[in-house]
Amino acid sequence: MRLPQLFSATACFAVTVLAFGSAQAAGVERLPLLNSDFPIVSAVTVHAGTDIVFLSGALSGVNNSAAPKNTLAAYGDTEAQTTGALTAIKGTLARLGLGMGDVIKMTVFIAADPATGKMDFAGMMKGYIRFFGKDQPNKPARSAFQVAALAAPWALVEIEVVAAKSH
Repeated sequence: MRLPQLFSATACFAVTVLAFGSAQAAGVERLPLLNSDFPIVSAVTVHAGTDIVFLSGALSGVNNSAAPKNTLAAYGDTEAQTTGALTAIKGTLARLGLGMGDVIKMTVFIAADPATGKMDFAGMMKGYIRFFGKDQPNKPARSAFQVAALAAPWALVEIEVVAAKSH
């Protein structure tokens, strides 16, 4: 290949890369898990021009007002507390003009259920699926951890999220 042809081909490639890059420059890009229908993604890329919002950890509100205050009976099991925490997050996001589909990263802290001495991951997933099941195509990247305890003695679940929204 002669030098002018090489330069022309290189310039064409550069223009193509720049054009593609600028088309991808805004927004949020989600990389699905390979060979899995588990309701999370492998990675999320947040491009320039996108606002990123960090929400503090959320606990569930009271699920049974007839139960004694500040007890596990008042707040419910892992499933109920996951649903409650995600409902609180949904409300905070709404105040910011965002929705659950804008969540890009989630961290779930799960304490052991006193009845079993183990974390109830299945219960957490039942609550999680209510918000990130088949009806919600925008899945977040997510981590879940068992912790020794949470700040509130009755708390079994605390969830923090990061959300992103393009202008």
